[in-house]
Amino acid sequence: MSLSVVDLSILGPPLVAGFLVLATHVPLGRQVLARGIIFLDLAIAQLAGLGAIAAHAAGWGGHPWQVQAAAVTTALLGAVGLHELERRCPHVQEALIGVLFVAAACVALLLLAGNPEGGEHLKELLVGQILWVSFDRLWPVALLYAAVLALWVPLHARLGRLAFYLLFAVTITASVQLVGVYLVFASLILPALAGLGLSDGKGVVVGYVVGALGYGAGLLLSAVADLPSGPLIVCCLAAMGLLTAACRGWRPTAAAA
Repeated sequence: MSLSVVDLSILGPPLVAGFLVLATHVPLGRQVLARGIIFLDLAIAQLAGLGAIAAHAAGWGGHPWQVQAAAVTTALLGAVGLHELERRCPHVQEALIGVLFVAAACVALLLLAGNPEGGEHLKELLVGQILWVSFDRLWPVALLYAAVLALWVPLHARLGRLAFYLLFAVTITASVQLVGVYLVFASLILPALAGLGLSDGKGVVVGYVVGALGYGAGLLLSAVADLPSGPLIVCCLAAMGLLTAACRGWRPTAAAA
């Protein structure tokens, strides 16, 4: 292991990708904790991935915009459905979110069953390929996240539940295809846990710091140890997020929206 293998031309784009994901996921993650819908992101992320897999299975793999349309459509339909479930069955909402996640994952596996590269596609969906992200791929995502934040910052306190679900679905769809399901979940929940109980401003700042350190440490360790980037970043986010929360002292009832 040697720091001589660290190449900023290689690590720069994935680090920027991580910071872009955190820009939207830290405030959204605090809202997810406040609303008590912890596994919403996993379900929506899995549905977005299912839409992309279905598009490839239909032969649209060579048409990126068709794949994107399929992914975001599936995620938006899931968001509307989950909103209805929350309205009609709030007492079993988390259980139904879990059922949706498992069902979507199994359908994705069935669609990939006849694909000789199915295992690789599934791995890419779950752990992503953040190390191979290029700056060219980041511009459309950056514009989308900027639009999301332009809506979120002034309006988040007044957003209805359906509007929140739809905005969440659009954001998660872009993130899943950029960094994978596991990193999406980690980027939403772990920085939010680190800032649990703090006021909105302080909590977001703590979340951004913890998230940035997690992504930076994970990418650095990945380069030095020649290990997969996605899982290492998740582990670093978990270590830093949980350690920060533990050092501060968890106050679960004081979470700020």
